[in-house]
Amino acid sequence: MIVNFTHKQSAHCESGVVSNLLRFHGLDFDEPMVFGIGSGLFFSYLPFIKVNGIPVAAYRIWPGQIFKRFSERIGIKIETKKFSSPAKAMVALDQMLEKGQPVGMLTSVFYLNYLPAAYRFHFNAHNIIVFGKENGNYLVSDPVMEYTTEISYEDLVRARFAKGMPEPSGRMYYPVQIPSDYSLEKALWKGIKQTSDHMTRIPVPIVGSKGMKYLAKRLRYWPERIGDRKAIQWLGNLIRMQEEIGTGGAGFRFIYAAFLDQASIKLQNEKLFNLSKQLTKSGDQLRDFAYYAGRVCKNRKSDTRTFAELADMLEACAQREQEIFQELYDVSKSK
Repeated sequence: MIVNFTHKQSAHCESGVVSNLLRFHGLDFDEPMVFGIGSGLFFSYLPFIKVNGIPVAAYRIWPGQIFKRFSERIGIKIETKKFSSPAKAMVALDQMLEKGQPVGMLTSVFYLNYLPAAYRFHFNAHNIIVFGKENGNYLVSDPVMEYTTEISYEDLVRARFAKGMPEPSGRMYYPVQIPSDYSLEKALWKGIKQTSDHMTRIPVPIVGSKGMKYLAKRLRYWPERIGDRKAIQWLGNLIRMQEEIGTGGAGFRFIYAAFLDQASIKLQNEKLFNLSKQLTKSGDQLRDFAYYAGRVCKNRKSDTRTFAELADMLEACAQREQEIFQELYDVSKSK
């Protein structure tokens, strides 16, 4: 059971999987377009939710929502299934492969043994595609890998049914209906409007650009509040969420800037191009923040920053993004 499937490497797992799945079905959308139309960019800081004792910070929307939103805007019908038992999940997967249908699924990074050990940790929202089965092993298109790979039945079961938050529960998905026609212009503006609205207008202080400011305010006093050791752990996790989980770098800012660049051409809108350049600069600021935060975590004595200085950097970035996404909302609200 081997599907004639074309693998392309990408920066982010969900948008990469969606792009590869749709290409198989004849729709050619690259990763930035999927991410932008699916309104993938977001920010939230949830100090009341802790994973391994560390508050949750996220630079994107909840897993699965990018594909859901993108599909609704383009008119794609998706079949999504989750399972109560591994046996049923693997039988369902085999049945789809027998039909010649590659399948997207949610997995835990920790059990994907084809990844280098340094990259495997307990993160249960990594998307991959299984496109075939050979000699008892499953053929995998993992968007973060340069080439396709394979995984054993046992390891795939462990990855699909890992415990923790969120539980993958064997979840798999695939398109079942592709539209013959759709309005790209309408889809682009809907994606832009939702992202800019959520980054600037949700009246909650822990999300969007306000959430970044809120985090900066708390980051400033982490050493005094929780002690140096925990402060370093929390800061290290923040870098990981921005640069590793926020694949593509700088919490997806470069991917979204690429989307705005493409959208400016499709929509013939110069303002979107200018905002793309501004968001790239914001991504550069976040990269600088990660660089200096990393030096703090590694206890580098030279060319370093205090927690207060790191907070200033993050707050400046939050202010820049408030202005960028407010302007983006103003451009999109009448469309």
